[in-house]
Amino acid sequence: ARAQIEQGQAKRAGLVATQSIRAGGNRKVLERICDTGAIFDAWGDEPWINEGAAVRVSLVAFGSKAHGRPLRLNNVTVGAIHADLSGGDADGGTNLTQAVRQPQNAGIAFQGPVKVGHFEIPGEQARAWLSQPNPNSRPSTDVLRPWANGMDLTRRPSDTWIIDFGVSCKEADASLYEIPFAYVVTHVRPMREAGRRESRKRTWWLHGETVPALRAALATLNRYISTPRVAKHRFFVWLSTTVLPDSRLYAICREDDVTFGVLQSRIHLVWALANASRHGIGNDPTYNAASCFETFPFPEGLTPTDTQGPAETLDNGLILPAVTPRRREAALAIARAAARLNELREAWLNPPEWVERVPEVVPGYPDRLLPKPGHEADLKKRTLTNLYNQRPAWLATAHRALDEAVAAAYGWPADLEDADLLRRLLALNQARVAG
Repeated sequence: ARAQIEQGQAKRAGLVATQSIRAGGNRKVLERICDTGAIFDAWGDEPWINEGAAVRVSLVAFGSKAHGRPLRLNNVTVGAIHADLSGGDADGGTNLTQAVRQPQNAGIAFQGPVKVGHFEIPGEQARAWLSQPNPNSRPSTDVLRPWANGMDLTRRPSDTWIIDFGVSCKEADASLYEIPFAYVVTHVRPMREAGRRESRKRTWWLHGETVPALRAALATLNRYISTPRVAKHRFFVWLSTTVLPDSRLYAICREDDVTFGVLQSRIHLVWALANASRHGIGNDPTYNAASCFETFPFPEGLTPTDTQGPAETLDNGLILPAVTPRRREAALAIARAAARLNELREAWLNPPEWVERVPEVVPGYPDRLLPKPGHEADLKKRTLTNLYNQRPAWLATAHRALDEAVAAAYGWPADLEDADLLRRLLALNQARVAG
């Protein structure tokens, strides 16, 4: 249709597409349309119910650049419609499709491994296996570790572990971990051998995507930042590097409180939401490395590249990245506010009056959080999703303090409107690459 319009064989065309056409690789279709013609009418995110199936769609009408029609986006007259189906009044708004990946952010954020098979097991089962010897005299902790998926972050931890033979373990070596290997033989091998991908058939005992770059980036850290790929509320949490993230999580491989604070600030959340697609029944925003993290311009001197040296642990437990003396005050302000926010959230999620912390059977693994008698129902309600649904005054105050610290690091007022923030961030994104 686009080619026919460009060649003068048609005047206008319309598309009904899933709303994911606005983001990622799918957006190239709309970018090409905008290069050779123009979108003159669009609805970016609409419900579509057909024979009982409910999805979200984008409706796109386009023609030649000289289409002679007013531009309307979501039934509002605008000055421009961009390839991500955003727009604005007279100036067309901020065109975030121009945002490019920042070299300073490369190699930091990764999607977790894709299992492709039932490798996960209940924690109690894993602990029972740990007491059993292996013929290679190696402990099963080599291949058993705690695991987390999106619901472990948005709800309560599920005490799930995973069998993980790493990235290059040979079948013969994996078989020496007798009980975990036998479980994979029974529960994973049949479905992998029935699949279509030959590489996954050949290495059926390994996860489908092992993500070696993620493992290498975590190797020198004690903790990392994680966020769900899809969530109603965009929040970031700390996970121990002993915990393997699922493919429904993103891992940001930094352990300093400053990076955590910048990511959890409103400035980053506004950017991430504007660059997100939507997913699922709840039409919840997504998060990914390419469009949300790697395009995001951190404050000057506080980018991942600027702060890639050895981190510094202060007497109060704060972890500061390597920063220049000129940026130390700004870094300290962010770190303090971020740590305070995390401390308050953790105290709300797991109040000591209701929770018993039991050391894990493996030294160095995260403590188990068990409800004290009579508080089982209370704890089920203590989730980050419920917390951000309620957004109590103390949480809003902690976020406001963090937002002010991060805004000061940029040299910006803390009360900027979202549209102004996006304009400034895009300008900084462009300037960093140009420079």
